[in-house]
Amino acid sequence: MFTFPLLHANLNHVLSNALPLIVFGFLVFLSGIRVFLTAVACSWLGSGLAVWLIGAGGVTVGSSGLVFGLFAFLLVRGFFNRSWWQILLSVVLFLAYGSILFGIIPNMAGYVSWQAHVGGAAGGVLAAVVLRARASRR
Repeated sequence: MFTFPLLHANLNHVLSNALPLIVFGFLVFLSGIRVFLTAVACSWLGSGLAVWLIGAGGVTVGSSGLVFGLFAFLLVRGFFNRSWWQILLSVVLFLAYGSILFGIIPNMAGYVSWQAHVGGAAGGVLAAVVLRARASRR
């Protein structure tokens, strides 16, 4: 549950996760280390819990749950923060990477863990909610 984002099936698997993880991670990191660590932790744990609770069994590897978590965080945080520039960023990201959201839909290919994608996305939304609540208390 805690280590599967660090493991990958092959080099192609690493490369397919690397670019979006770097892009989304960098964009989240621009908001600060606390925001970055919170978003990564919520995405990581959400992904792991979803695989553990509703996974089909077997071995799940890869950081695509983190990719989905950071993407979901970037998509929704502007709406929680009521920040126009963050909403604009989410629109641009949706236009560029929105097709990855099809990875949430259960499919016939047994080698794609849609559960990790759903859990990671839920964790990203949770991170946006948690970070929004903290910002409003100041």
